Amino acid sequence: MSGRLLTSRIAPLAATLCFALPHGAVAHEVPNDVTVQAFVKPAGQRLHLLVRVPLQAMAEAEFPQRGPGYLDLGRVEPLLPDAATLWVSDFIEVYEGEIPLPKPRVIATRITLPSDRSFASYDEALAHVLGPKLADDTNVTWNQVLFDVLFEYPIRSERSEFAMDPRLERLGLRVVTVLRFLPPSGVIRAFEFVDDPGLVRLDPRWHQAALRFVHLGFFHILDGMDHLLFLVCLVIPFRRLRALVLVVTSFTVAHSITLLSSAYDFAPAALWFPPLVEMLIAISIVYMAIENIVGGSSVHRRWMVTFGFGLVHGFGFSFVLRERMQFAGSHLLTSLLSFNVGVELGQLLVLALLIPLLEILFRFVLAERIGTIILSALVTHTAWHWMIERAARLSQFQFRWPEINAMLLAITMRWLMLALILAGLVWLVFGALRGRAGGSSEDRTVREP
Repeated sequence: MSGRLLTSRIAPLAATLCFALPHGAVAHEVPNDVTVQAFVKPAGQRLHLLVRVPLQAMAEAEFPQRGPGYLDLGRVEPLLPDAATLWVSDFIEVYEGEIPLPKPRVIATRITLPSDRSFASYDEALAHVLGPKLADDTNVTWNQVLFDVLFEYPIRSERSEFAMDPRLERLGLRVVTVLRFLPPSGVIRAFEFVDDPGLVRLDPRWHQAALRFVHLGFFHILDGMDHLLFLVCLVIPFRRLRALVLVVTSFTVAHSITLLSSAYDFAPAALWFPPLVEMLIAISIVYMAIENIVGGSSVHRRWMVTFGFGLVHGFGFSFVLRERMQFAGSHLLTSLLSFNVGVELGQLLVLALLIPLLEILFRFVLAERIGTIILSALVTHTAWHWMIERAARLSQFQFRWPEINAMLLAITMRWLMLALILAGLVWLVFGALRGRAGGSSEDRTVREP
């Protein structure tokens, strides 16, 4: 049994034993939603970790009480350092470079009223944790208070690269961690993640950010059923690499454009925009599948249609990145391009698997035309239901036309100029590709006897 698994099983038992008292104690259920606030600040050869968590998140612990259910703060206070270790620091791994730091020392703990707002900044939070504690006769119950703790880790240098692996999901059914990293440079890195995000590099190098986002893009395309069905529709009628080059490249260029545009805040911020995009993605799948059933789609026409739908899919990719860009550090463009690389690698894997499978299907199981109709009909059926469901979701939003002012006109002109430039570039690129393909075809014709 691994050390991590052993710790996860022993810690709750140890916490219960730590707080177990013969009289006046009660244990509680795991709360539904828990918000953890944290600051990480390296200074000299010490790294401070300030954490605030609701006391009720320590559900398996037993809290000494007095009177009609009030916390006995005088008896609770000596137990808090052990609680901080058993329930918080044992489930947070901090790294300096690639080396895990030793277990931290508990510098200070305290029980805090929920009205306290000191965790708005590191300095206020630090002063609060080190300041005077609540009076022992304060009348509060277990679910009314917060638990603040200051940990200290020994480090080699405050300018090292730091990373964290916070495994605090056990504190509640849904745990949101709001983390702020304060490096010596003064540029604060803010993070907000749900449950266990894995290893979080607090100020990543460009190659670390790139690797993370390549991984994210690769597995997103494999997990995204709507994008996979769209690729299936592209591959069914054109299963030769030469025919697929124009189509797949147009899709790649298009979704790259809108992905980058969204990352730099060119996309609408209205609440109705994401459900609109999701509905349009479903429509794109329905259209491509029906076009496969009807037949007669040329490569020249298909790449232009795919380019238009690729713009829509790029917005869909951008929604995934919104909450993940916090892990990019100062490498926004690198992370965006890396995500795109991951998406393309995922697409190549899908194509590498789909093309031979379809070849086998159409050669040994079904005639090509019948197989195309059956597969496309199945895709149409699935995407049609998605389209209806997403249209119903979109109808719940009230669309309001934006106010016509100088800012709207400036943004519109910027988009029009960008669209014209991109359209010209795309036309030139694909014109060159078609010319090269046509030239190769003529060469082959000349060589044939």
